[in-house]
Amino acid sequence: MNQEKKVVLVVDDSILILERMIPMLEELSVIQFVVHAANYNEAIELLERLTPDIVLLDINLPDKNGIELLRKIKKEYKKMKVFMITNQANDYYKDICKKLGADHFFDKTKDFNLIPELLLAEFNGPAL
Repeated sequence: MNQEKKVVLVVDDSILILERMIPMLEELSVIQFVVHAANYNEAIELLERLTPDIVLLDINLPDKNGIELLRKIKKEYKKMKVFMITNQANDYYKDICKKLGADHFFDKTKDFNLIPELLLAEFNGPAL
């Protein structure tokens, strides 16, 4: 089990999601800190500066879409985990994201509360 605390980047332009997501993540003992980006360009700057352990990424962003960012992350930061969090939770987007290497795919309306549990499992490994 890796005890090193992790850095999380949330890429989403929804204030409502950020207001719910960030405090929920900051409560997890495995999290060192959470940063957020509201668009593709902000995310690129933070990726280069901080190299987070995991990215929670929305598909719909105001400047470019999250699928383009997913493609870039998986090409340039191969070990970085990416969880897609979206309202576009149909099979079409899910299949594209999985093919591009997304580690998980969440429907914001149904799966939101599962994110902390899955983060803990990712960071702590399987229970022995």
